[in-house]
Amino acid sequence: MNILTIQQLSKKYGKFHAVRALDLSVNAGEVYGILGPNGSGKTTTLGMILNIIRPSGGTYQWFGEPENHRHRQRIGVLLETPNFYPYLSAVNNLKVVAAIKGCSVDRIETVLRQVDLWGRHKQPFKTFSLGMRQRLAVGAALLADPEVLVLDEPTNGLDPQGIAEMRQIILGIAQQGKTIIFASHILDEVEKICSHVAIMKQGHLLAAGPFSDILQSEQHLLVAAEDTVKLQEWVKSQSFIAEAQPEGALMRLSLNTALSTTEINQRAFNDGIVLSHLQAKHTSLEERFLALTAEVTA
Repeated sequence: MNILTIQQLSKKYGKFHAVRALDLSVNAGEVYGILGPNGSGKTTTLGMILNIIRPSGGTYQWFGEPENHRHRQRIGVLLETPNFYPYLSAVNNLKVVAAIKGCSVDRIETVLRQVDLWGRHKQPFKTFSLGMRQRLAVGAALLADPEVLVLDEPTNGLDPQGIAEMRQIILGIAQQGKTIIFASHILDEVEKICSHVAIMKQGHLLAAGPFSDILQSEQHLLVAAEDTVKLQEWVKSQSFIAEAQPEGALMRLSLNTALSTTEINQRAFNDGIVLSHLQAKHTSLEERFLALTAEVTA
């Protein structure tokens, strides 16, 4: 089932393009990360699809329908810093949220247990750490039992323990079959949480799809031989080598066919090339991400 469809969505502030002709599709059950550096248009995109920011162009549809007020009842949202009454307990703050949303208070204990706050449910919000405040905000977003959860930088400002706790909560929510859309500039968090990813920079969509396809690690080979000229000629003649570049005293090879180092060494030896160095090297996810975002200009 298609949950969200974005077509040519754009936002301009004067001459500044915050988002440029964005196309995106999110299906039910996906954990979809919108990844990009600060200022890439992630938060603006979330603001537009939640009808908080008016688009300059393009369209979006929730649940296969044009925007309407009923959609808000099916979507839980955490966009900004949590804002609760400081002297009220977690339970009483969620009672206020329930009254505003027009939903039942019956799920308060359930969501507080879900975000690991039931043990502190009687304590005032002012005593909560930043991580606890973020978790309470997620609980508030879950109170009406939405089908979709939209989060903007949910781990921003948290310490390592708080990040790990938030990650486990998001994964737990995903395991219940809910669709999650969240924006982040932290590659590591997106890698650990998301099934799908859209990469943005300066308002441009650079790539979108299953995480394993978009940011998969690539394998390269580092090779050397005593007869450098002969090695270069051999490399040019091999169809399984897509690209070759010098890397110090070595040569870096990109392959278009999956071959083991043993197979490559044997092929070289059969053709009279004795390799003095042969090393498999994997491109890190960070390197892949930086390569995708390197050439975009405003």
